[in-house]
Amino acid sequence: MPAPEYSLPDVLERMHENQQALEAALMELTLLAEQQGNAEVGGNIRGALETIAQNAGHIKQGLAKLTLQHRRDD
Repeated sequence: MPAPEYSLPDVLERMHENQQALEAALMELTLLAEQQGNAEVGGNIRGALETIAQNAGHIKQGLAKLTLQHRRDD
């Protein structure tokens, strides 16, 4: 049996945390680009951030289901 820290729910949770960190970094870049007058670049990044935000809830729900299932299987 794999170590708990390498279980599928744990790996997916870490991927989700990475996604959130990238989202925060992108927002910082968006603000910087917009402050420098690059509204089009800022808008493009905001479009990508919107996609990330739309998927975040779905990912979190899936992680919760996987975690619950994984605990029942153990």
